[in-house]
Amino acid sequence: MSVVALRMTAIALGLFGALALTPEANAQTETNTGDVIVDARLRYESVAQDGLEDASALTFRARLGYETPAWRGFRALGEVEGVAQLTDQFNDTVNGRTQYAVVSDPETFELNRLQVSWTGAHGRRAVLGRQRIVLNNARFIGNVGFRQNEQTFDALRLEARPFEHAAFTYLYIANVRRIFGDDSAQGEWNSDSHVLQADVDLPLGKVSAYGLLLDFRADAPAQSSQTYGARWSNEWSVGEFRPRLTLEAATQSEYGANSASFDLGYQNAELSVRRGQWTAAIAGERLEGNGARGFSTPLATLHAFQGWADVFLTTPVDGVRDLNASVSYATRPWLAQQPAVFTVRAHDFSDGDGAVDFGSELDASVRFSLTPHLAVEAKGAAFDGEDPRFADRTKFWFAIEYRY
Repeated sequence: MSVVALRMTAIALGLFGALALTPEANAQTETNTGDVIVDARLRYESVAQDGLEDASALTFRARLGYETPAWRGFRALGEVEGVAQLTDQFNDTVNGRTQYAVVSDPETFELNRLQVSWTGAHGRRAVLGRQRIVLNNARFIGNVGFRQNEQTFDALRLEARPFEHAAFTYLYIANVRRIFGDDSAQGEWNSDSHVLQADVDLPLGKVSAYGLLLDFRADAPAQSSQTYGARWSNEWSVGEFRPRLTLEAATQSEYGANSASFDLGYQNAELSVRRGQWTAAIAGERLEGNGARGFSTPLATLHAFQGWADVFLTTPVDGVRDLNASVSYATRPWLAQQPAVFTVRAHDFSDGDGAVDFGSELDASVRFSLTPHLAVEAKGAAFDGEDPRFADRTKFWFAIEYRY
């Protein structure tokens, strides 16, 4: 473990330990009943990609679990997850059907979560075990919830709010259970990673400063890196309009088992305006490259960024710049007293310097609830490539989800 990692761990444990000794350390809300977890999704996905046979995937995923009632702030949660394939005309990354386009939903049955948590006063919370982690907007750490097999982490999570407007989060990640399942050589990464984040509410918005020391020595040393960054966002009220501005920047370099030498940057800016049921946004995101590698976010929910066609899951060595604009409309509550949400987003992609045109993409989706527990979603993505490295592709999804 590096000196920087040791310091981050000591700071996090010191803050949490000091707060745990305050007079209200065991103050929390107890619940008398446990929670049954049922989360199922039937989804059809089709992919037409130049150079490969069209993929057609019908898969079913179910998660079943239970979280105990709280006792002196402690709760335990266990959850299993299974993914079944009802068709096989696609490359799931482990079935060897490489003539087809990729749909990364391999069959699996696994322990998805097994955790013990404790909650106290002043925002104190600790979670130990296999757990779901989504940090900020999932750009750096997420659960990849779009895919059928969720990404979870064997980790320790500590949270505290020592002041009314300041909160701290520390993560130690010992293992990453990735979406590719147990049959894949990349389905699990052993980890010795530390994450520390401070969130501060200011009169002019919320600031999140973070550091990620990611080390995957045994399984993916080239993905090891240290990243430091800050994110700021604020929302205003201007008559009937609600503008919101988000700015973020980070720097990344080698760390742990990574023998390469690099210094890469990340920048993101987004301006959205909401008026009634309409929301419009423009954004620009840039991940730098140095000709040998690109800025990487290996633990992110990547599908949510740079287009739903998933062309840039790995950042090109010359970087990638995504300029995009979107419009969404939420109806008034109707079925199940929930709105239907329509979204359209257009992307223009280039290299990190904006000199080479990579292509463009158009995404669209609609989601609505039939009952408080049952929802339907349809979405599509069409990528038109201008660089031979990035093949044209069109994707379509239709899903029915049930949650209880």
